[in-house]
Amino acid sequence: MRYNRLSLARRPAIGAIRKIGIVSALLLSASAAAAPQSNSGFAPFDLWKTAVETRDTSALTQLYSIAPPARTQSPQGITEEVGAEPHYWSALAASGMSNFQPKILAIEHPQVAVVVLVLRIEFDLRTDSGAQAFVIEGQQAWAHEDAGWRILQTERGDMRVDPTYRLPQPAKPNTDLYPPPKEARAEINAALARAAKDHKRVILVFGANWCYDCHVLDATFRSKAIAPLVEANYHVVHINVGDDGDQNLDLANQYGIPLKTPPRVPSLAVLDSDGKLVYAQAHGEFDNSAILAPADVTGFLNKWAPSRQN
Repeated sequence: MRYNRLSLARRPAIGAIRKIGIVSALLLSASAAAAPQSNSGFAPFDLWKTAVETRDTSALTQLYSIAPPARTQSPQGITEEVGAEPHYWSALAASGMSNFQPKILAIEHPQVAVVVLVLRIEFDLRTDSGAQAFVIEGQQAWAHEDAGWRILQTERGDMRVDPTYRLPQPAKPNTDLYPPPKEARAEINAALARAAKDHKRVILVFGANWCYDCHVLDATFRSKAIAPLVEANYHVVHINVGDDGDQNLDLANQYGIPLKTPPRVPSLAVLDSDGKLVYAQAHGEFDNSAILAPADVTGFLNKWAPSRQN
C-alpha cells in the first residue's frame, strides 16, 4: 500500500488533535475514561455503525461533539457545520446502501481519553448494472466528554469502487498486528533464536496497522489453504514503520528494503535461520494486495522455503 492522498493528509490531522490538548482537556471527564472494548474494538463506534445502518440521523448527530463543533475534512473541504457529517452518512444510507461493513484498521491514542480510529468503510450501492462494492477510507477522533464519547474530528476520503480481491480479507482486522516500533529488534532476535532451533526461515513484514494491504497479507498467511505452508517453513515478524512511516528505517536499510518516503508497505524480507538475508522486496511486489492471487503468495513461500534454497 502506498500512501494515497488521504493517508498523507491523515498524519497532519492526528498531529492537529495532539495540538488541541488544552481545548480537549476542558472537554474530558474529570476522570480519564478507558476506551470501551467491543466486538469492533471500540464500543462507541458500534453505536455509530448502528445509527448509520438504521438511518437514525438523530442518534448519529448525538455522537458528534457540539461545543466545540466536530471538525470534518473531506474531499469537499473542511467544515465545522453541526450535522454535516451525520447528514452525509444518513443520505448515503438512504440512497440504497447495503452490506455496510466498516472496519477499524488501527486504534491510536494521541492523548489521554482521545482515541483515533483509522477506518476502511465498505458497502454496496445499487447501480444500473446491479450492486456495486464501494469503499471510503478515513479516520475518526473520539474524545470522552462528561456526557460520554463524542466524535471530535473526522477525515473522509473519496468514495471509490472497491476492487475485487482474490486474497482473503479480514472480517475484523487485528488492530494489534504490528507491535510498537521500538520492539522490532527484540522481535527479530526472538524469531531468529527459534529459527536456529527448528531451521525455519524468518519473514520480516514491514508495515503498520493503518495499512489495509498489510491486514490482507496477514489474513492470507493465516488462511486455511496457506497457513500450513507458513507454519512449516517460517517465523513471521511484523516490523512497524510507525504512524508516519518514518520508524525502523534503519532496519529496512539493513535488510535491503527500499521503503522510501512515502513508504510502500507491506514490504518483505526473508532471512535464513542464521540471520543471513536471502531475499529483499525491491519493487513493491506485495504493496497492492488487490492485484495478487493466492498462487502468487504460495509461489513466493515455496520459492524461499528452507527446502528450496537457491
